Amino acid sequence: MADGIVYVDEADGVKRVMNNMKLYVKLLTKFRAENNLNELNTLLNEGNLEKAQTAAHTIKGLAGNLSLIELHKKALEVETQIKGGAVDPAVQAAINACFAETITAIDQVLAKNA
Repeated sequence: MADGIVYVDEADGVKRVMNNMKLYVKLLTKFRAENNLNELNTLLNEGNLEKAQTAAHTIKGLAGNLSLIELHKKALEVETQIKGGAVDPAVQAAINACFAETITAIDQVLAKNA
């Protein structure tokens, strides 16, 4: 947590998988490896808003299910802007920065529970 921002709510995430830390670690590891953000950025840069909306929705859902709190908020913001027809470059930059911070926080959870 930096400046009151919660990137990973580990307690809630574990609770969502019936208190199975091993499963939560596995899901975080998979999320980290897949890096759906690359696809979102590519689609946004190509102007393919229809597929970008699906990518943003996927990130939002995964982040919500894994209790990646700030990333969920940023993905929702991107998805909402896509529905409006355009994404502010500052919002795209914000989700990229948030994703990096989230990966750092995931790495800390993984190291602690290895």
